[in-house]
Amino acid sequence: MALNAIIIVLAYLLGSIPSGLIVGKLFFGKDIREHGSGNLGGTNTFRTLGVKAGLAVSIADVLKGTLAAFLPVIFEADMHMLAVGVFAVIGHMYPIFAGFRGGKAVATSGGILLAYAPLLFLFMLVFFFISLYITKYVSLSSMLTAIATFIYALFTRDVPLIIVVAVLAFFVIYRHRANITRIRNKTEPKIKWL
Repeated sequence: MALNAIIIVLAYLLGSIPSGLIVGKLFFGKDIREHGSGNLGGTNTFRTLGVKAGLAVSIADVLKGTLAAFLPVIFEADMHMLAVGVFAVIGHMYPIFAGFRGGKAVATSGGILLAYAPLLFLFMLVFFFISLYITKYVSLSSMLTAIATFIYALFTRDVPLIIVVAVLAFFVIYRHRANITRIRNKTEPKIKWL
């Protein structure tokens, strides 16, 4: 029981590592929370610091979820990978190391699925970029991908996967509330590089 609690705390702390803040301050002398959308995730890093920084932060955020999901395997604990991964996503959204102002759950959620269901992760990636190519909205593509991933999960008949993907999809859509308003008002920025 104590081991399970330690794993949950570790997963949360892993998720709390503010990749965007670290990259911004260390290499650019910028707090990205004071620029763009004010978000700590990959999208705002791309927008504020450029492609290399955005890629580095996105990959780091994915790997946080992957590593957290593998904690039960590493510690040989009787816990489900997906359940542990959810705590990393909570850490990413509400990081203790960054004043509880974090990202929007997309990359770290993907990282959990990379650990548990690599084919589903690949589907997510392909669907996201197709959606991004069509809509030019990162936020809308993230939400559509969350919904499509949930639909995909339903066909797996893997109950823990279905439940966790439903929770993650809810997190993603909930964290994009302001983006939904901007899309409706036609004030949401579109990408120009794809």
